[in-house]
Amino acid sequence: MNIRFDPATALGADWRDGLWLGRIDNGDGPCPVLVARGIVHDMSRVAPTVAELVATGRLDAGAGAAIGDLADLGLSPSSTPRLLAPIDLQCVKAAGVTFATSALERVIEERARGDAAAAAGLRARLEERIGGGLRSVAPGTPDAAALKTALIDEGLWSQYLEVAIGPDAEIFTKAPVLGAVGWGAEVGIRSDSTWNNPEPEVVLLVAPDGRAVGACLGNDVNLRDFEGRSALLLGKAKDNNASASLGPFVRLFDGTYTIDHVRDAQVTLTIHGEDGYRLDGHSSMREISRDPLELVRQAMSEHQYPDGFVLYLGTLFAPVQDRDEPGRGFTHEVGDRVTIARPGLGELVNRVATSKDAAPWTFGTIALMRNLAARGLLPA
Repeated sequence: MNIRFDPATALGADWRDGLWLGRIDNGDGPCPVLVARGIVHDMSRVAPTVAELVATGRLDAGAGAAIGDLADLGLSPSSTPRLLAPIDLQCVKAAGVTFATSALERVIEERARGDAAAAAGLRARLEERIGGGLRSVAPGTPDAAALKTALIDEGLWSQYLEVAIGPDAEIFTKAPVLGAVGWGAEVGIRSDSTWNNPEPEVVLLVAPDGRAVGACLGNDVNLRDFEGRSALLLGKAKDNNASASLGPFVRLFDGTYTIDHVRDAQVTLTIHGEDGYRLDGHSSMREISRDPLELVRQAMSEHQYPDGFVLYLGTLFAPVQDRDEPGRGFTHEVGDRVTIARPGLGELVNRVATSKDAAPWTFGTIALMRNLAARGLLPA
């Protein structure tokens, strides 16, 4: 995609105030960088990977080598200097169905078959059974258990509601290590999918000890037809070439940006089709059912991540606007330009391709280790 990286647009008006973490390839291989007060610092001699930089806590831009103002580098997604996804050896995890109210409302609407009065009546019966509003129910609580019983009695229970209001969050692996793409790259949908959509999300960067150290934007590309056929097809619906996008940079938590900004985030989505189609949507983190740090805790409750991980926090967005035929809702077409934005985190822009036609993933862990060794960046 022919697109120019402008920090004021890609990172936002306050981009010089934040501390940003990312990766840039200047031609000899990927380098972890920190951007402080607008100046890019090559951190590869401090730590050769983003994962090690975060794990060791050496997030001091002054320890690196300044290579210029970010606005003057001429970053590109396809030519040198190339902007890469801002992580490397971290696992790429995702939380699903984290907005319980929207999931419950979809079930109610389906049961009511479009009849607003019937939906209101069903909602009222459920609220009477649990003694309060549906929005007040916290996952894993006695109220949630009472709601589950009421839903079963109404014939409305589903595996999605189990993870929406039950004690256990849905946490899955979104992409293999080094498999994510970054700002300006193509994102992939399976060539045999006929119903799919973007999922605009905030993504946390988590250190090996479980600390959330920063956040970025993410597109958890989803195949609704595959997952809709069977929950056991989640892997095929979620993990395909170029199906996980992250970026542009990770904004590290400091006095200018904190986890509370994440909790208060409203993420916007704009899709521009080559056919002139436009779709606008949003996802408000204020409506998330589980706190972001609770999702981190659940991701680590029975697992360790010695290289850290990133965690997509889920989305409220569910596209229903018809695109082609009435009643078919939204699905991507090749060439769609997807822009996910949030003040403080910037804009993540990608173009849609099929996973077969998107740039093949060839630079894996072995290639990275060989590259770092050849550059003398792997200490004994």
